[in-house]
Amino acid sequence: MSAVRLPRGAGPPFEVYLNGVRQVAGKDYELRGNLLVFDRELVKEGKLGFWRWLSMALSIAGSYGRNDSVDVHYSLAGRRQVAVALDILEDDAD
Repeated sequence: MSAVRLPRGAGPPFEVYLNGVRQVAGKDYELRGNLLVFDRELVKEGKLGFWRWLSMALSIAGSYGRNDSVDVHYSLAGRRQVAVALDILEDDAD
């Protein structure tokens, strides 16, 4: 299970996208306070080390690890806003 914190002051209606695919409330995620809670594990790839970056630059190795991205469209003070690539919280954060 993974969670993403909504931006401060974010209000409905929400449109949630995971890796560019629209998610459905109650099916793909739950809204718990100011958190979007997903029933599956989401992963952000860490920074690439020098050797891994160099091997990809030289076309020796060319794969990136998994890198999930959550984007949210929301309302703030009556205006539509977009938050891109929100931070994925650790399991103990919710």
